[in-house]
Amino acid sequence: MTGLLDYRERFPILAETTYLINHSLGAMPVAAEERLLEYAQAWNTRGVRAWEEGWWEMSLTVGDQIARLIGAPPGSVSMHQNVTLAEAVVVSCFGFDGPRRRIVYEEGNFPSVRYLYQAQERRGADILVAADDEGVVEAIDERTLLVPVTHVLYKTGEIQDVEAIVSKAHEEGALVVLDAYQSVGTVPLDVTSLGVDFAVGGSVKWLCGGPGAAWLYVRPDLASRLEPSLTGWQAHARPFAFEPEQDYADGAARFLTGTPNVPALYAATAGYDIVEEVGVQRIRERSVEQTELLVELLAEAGFSVGSPRDPARRGGTVVVRTPNFERVGLGLADRGVICDWRPDVGLRLGPHFFNTDDELRFAA
Repeated sequence: MTGLLDYRERFPILAETTYLINHSLGAMPVAAEERLLEYAQAWNTRGVRAWEEGWWEMSLTVGDQIARLIGAPPGSVSMHQNVTLAEAVVVSCFGFDGPRRRIVYEEGNFPSVRYLYQAQERRGADILVAADDEGVVEAIDERTLLVPVTHVLYKTGEIQDVEAIVSKAHEEGALVVLDAYQSVGTVPLDVTSLGVDFAVGGSVKWLCGGPGAAWLYVRPDLASRLEPSLTGWQAHARPFAFEPEQDYADGAARFLTGTPNVPALYAATAGYDIVEEVGVQRIRERSVEQTELLVELLAEAGFSVGSPRDPARRGGTVVVRTPNFERVGLGLADRGVICDWRPDVGLRLGPHFFNTDDELRFAA
């Protein structure tokens, strides 16, 4: 089996920096550039024929690769431009004009997602924001329609108790939309065993797939009963018949919209391939070691660590508060240590399986 550090040569930026921002933008595999060249060559030499030679199906074939990473069956994942659009497709399946029109989520949810659901108030939705995952469980009742929650919180790296949320939601007849952007690729996820109704995520972070390639999982037995109003010709059962009325396709295809982002899908598979090759469980074991070392080093230095101390509740990111952490972040960048910060939280450090312990010691 290939040693984890042997993968470093596949990520050129590691030769130039101490790259600890994989929670925000994962390091680019050299193969991504090769895949983009493949795309350009296909466009250049095959022209319009490229659509029938694989481009048209990529929203689903690439989705099947994501499905393998999240424990989903083939044909249950579709690809989209970003998570906001993926969740908007979900939202468009529902109305908010009946007694079950409440949306419940946690305070730490990502702003882009919160904006989308807040906008549904104009359609009659009742928004309830709970303090945390325990608060979400307590807030779910017979009025709840959707529970769009986060697997790993972006500010602190905390893994939420998704099992408890799903259990309560289903007990009350509500549906869970799980945002797994901050987990997939570093924290194992099995959407089938969890029983989530929808799951979304993207490629920018731990999957090292770059922007423009988000994904949407819909529970297969639920999919056939839904008709999204945010739709397009890729969702038609016979798109090239150019029929004037929508006739939804089966499976994941019914949640597609218009023309796919083909170059982004080419690029993203380079990262997926490596994550599949290494294995998410192996990545997780290494991630726990890395974040534990960072927590120890930072605590020894007298800094306040904002991520959970329990590794079972800690994702791949370690958050640390230093005095003037914005200035500290800039100072680190001057020394080639790439990380970021968030308001009211502090610096975020996101090592991946290809980082060395010495890099973590240097950053600390």
